[in-house]
Amino acid sequence: MNELHFNFSAMLVLMTAITGLVYLLDVLWWGRRRNALTLPGFSVPKPNAVIEFCRSFFPVILIVLLLRSFIVEPFRIPSGSMLPTLNVGDFILVNKYDYGLRLPVLHTKFLVVGEPKRGDVAVFRYPPDPSKDYIKRIVGMPGDEIRYEDKVLYINGTRVPTEDMTLYTGYGAGALGVPTLEMTEILGDLQHQILVVPRRLEPDLRQRVPPGHYFVMGDNRDNSADSREWGLVPEENLVGRAFMIWMSWDMVRARPDLSRIGMTIR
Repeated sequence: MNELHFNFSAMLVLMTAITGLVYLLDVLWWGRRRNALTLPGFSVPKPNAVIEFCRSFFPVILIVLLLRSFIVEPFRIPSGSMLPTLNVGDFILVNKYDYGLRLPVLHTKFLVVGEPKRGDVAVFRYPPDPSKDYIKRIVGMPGDEIRYEDKVLYINGTRVPTEDMTLYTGYGAGALGVPTLEMTEILGDLQHQILVVPRRLEPDLRQRVPPGHYFVMGDNRDNSADSREWGLVPEENLVGRAFMIWMSWDMVRARPDLSRIGMTIR
């Protein structure tokens, strides 16, 4: 289970509104009043500390709000459900406009830019508790029939091919305590790595994906709570597409993992 939530948007919106209001009042009223009360030959007195703070930081806060809401947002990976693609301690960047632009806090889409694609590593608001952000891979599109049987994924009756099976050897926080197989899964034109624990029993599943919904799975297939457990992701819950690791912290060695910085997420 990957919980990524850090509710910063509401605070940014509130800070932008407050500093912007103070800035506007100073331009339209307080600043003019200071000018009017200043005697000829004397310099205009500076605004008080609160007004000065708002005038200085409103543009900065506004830019941060626009960047995080409509362009790119950082998240941290706290669990291993997306191993080996994403490791515990990875800091990722999420493209916010690939799935359409949404209002901050309200999450209402106001501009259609693009649609999710099969194989995308997507961040979304967790359907059972939308206050939390999760990250999984989109494997089922609207209209698909998904079947997961004997640890094999089928889409519309066709087995999703895998190849290059090897024994997984993780390191640091990515190390697993049970024998695990790593293999390449091929979703259309996309190839990515998945992990499977051969001796761990998992229930079979068959699911039709209705319009406006997506079926998601973790790449660490036997250590991921995903659509097999809690259901589908509605389109309105989508946050964005993860595309890059900008920083990684080795939780075991307590130091940056420089080998992962700059990696593209596929």
